[in-house]
Amino acid sequence: MRWLIVFLLAFLLFNGLRAWLEKIGLGRLPGDFSFRLGGREWYVPLASSLLLSLIAMAIGALV
Repeated sequence: MRWLIVFLLAFLLFNGLRAWLEKIGLGRLPGDFSFRLGGREWYVPLASSLLLSLIAMAIGALV
């Protein structure tokens, strides 16, 4: 249950910060999807999430 909550929070965070993340290159990776549903564009950043998780894990291992 905890992982589902974390995933949903990350999903909302990525949707809110989408414009800024695209400026630094995240959000345009081959595993990131965006689609229009119900008149709104939804963004599913699978590859960007994986990349950021690996970076966070590496930082955590160093600390």
